[in-house]
Amino acid sequence: MAPERQWTSEQLAGDGVSKKDVIVFLQEHASEAFLAEQKLLGNLKNVAKTAKKEHLAQAYALLFDTKSFRGEVAAKEASGQAKDVKDAGAAEEVVTAVAAAEAPVEEGPPKYTKSVLKRGDKVTVPRKGDTVSCWYTGTLVDGTVFDTNITTSAKKKKATKPLSFKVGLGRVIRGWDEALLTMSKGEKVRLEIEPEWAYGRKGMPDAKIPPNAKLIFEVELVDVQ
Repeated sequence: MAPERQWTSEQLAGDGVSKKDVIVFLQEHASEAFLAEQKLLGNLKNVAKTAKKEHLAQAYALLFDTKSFRGEVAAKEASGQAKDVKDAGAAEEVVTAVAAAEAPVEEGPPKYTKSVLKRGDKVTVPRKGDTVSCWYTGTLVDGTVFDTNITTSAKKKKATKPLSFKVGLGRVIRGWDEALLTMSKGEKVRLEIEPEWAYGRKGMPDAKIPPNAKLIFEVELVDVQ
C-alpha cells in the first residue's frame, strides 16, 4: 500500500520538518532506483550532510507524482515484522558502531573488495531493511584479531547468537552494509574494507583500531528475515 503524504510543500519549506525527517521517509518508502536517481542512498547522516532541503522537497513531491514506492519491503518495515538490532555483548558493539558518519560520502568505486570463501544459496539475498544474522571475525592487516563473535569452544558457540541487525540503514560500518547486500544466505566471504568505509580518520581506540586502518573481516551470512 502506498504511503500517504505527511507534509505539504509549505511545511517542507519551513523549519518544522527537518532534512533527516524527509530522508528517513524517502529511504523507507521510495524504490531503490528512485533513491539512486535522486542520490539519496546511503547512511542517513552522510546523506543529510550533502542533500539540500529544496532537493529533498522536490524528491518528496516527485515520489508521489511517479508513484516510485518500495512496495513489499516498505510494508514489511512499516509493520515492524523485521527484528530490531540485538545487543549480544561488547564484541558486537565494535561492528555495530556507526563510524561511517565520521567520513564524507564517498562516490565512485566501492571502498572494499570481496572474496567468496563459501557459496550461498544465491536465492535468499537481503534487501535494504531486512534483518540479517552473521558470524564474523575482524582483523587488522597484520593479522591482529580486534573483534569476533565466534568462540573456539563448540559448546560456547552453540550458546552464542550471531550478530543481527537491519542491513542498509547505517547500523554498521558502510563496508558491511554495502557488501552484505551482495551476498546470499549461507555465503561466507573475506572483506577488505578501506578506512573510508570503516572507522576513518579517528579509528576506534577502545577496540584498538588505529586511525586510517584498513580492516579485514571474514563474514558468514547465516540468516535473512
